[in-house]
Amino acid sequence: MESKKYILSKETAAKKLSRMALEVAERNYDEKQLILIGIKDHGLAIANKIAAHLKTVLSAEIIVLSLKLDKLKPSEISLTPAIDFNDKVVVLIDDVANSGKTMLYALKPLLEFYPKKIQTMALVDRTHKAFPVEVDYVGISISTTPDEHIFVEVAKEEVTGAYVV
Repeated sequence: MESKKYILSKETAAKKLSRMALEVAERNYDEKQLILIGIKDHGLAIANKIAAHLKTVLSAEIIVLSLKLDKLKPSEISLTPAIDFNDKVVVLIDDVANSGKTMLYALKPLLEFYPKKIQTMALVDRTHKAFPVEVDYVGISISTTPDEHIFVEVAKEEVTGAYVV
């Protein structure tokens, strides 16, 4: 059994989420509506936390959607509820930006529309991408070896930590 090397505690993760929400607010302060798309499961928990923070600092309508896909073979993508993304600001959220593959495929349903802006967010960003995805809002950026894996722990919709194995 490999030991967990924690890179984020519950308290630090909460501070990172608060800071990222403020960054979203700063970059989108004049928008009337923001759509947050959380990639199931942990990305959705993070999206809900970001939405709660944004509601305290922005007068914009905050909508949270859930995106589900198979992270290994992302051919089928479901987005609920289905809405019109034309001329909307969208923030795509996941727990860890690893190779960039998940976020790249998660953009697919948005390409049927003409959004005003698409921004990306990850609590943890790894530095070696295999796909051309840049993360706009990052909680922590970490260099790892390709053999290491990062896990974000979530319990009852709260981020309780993140570790490297």
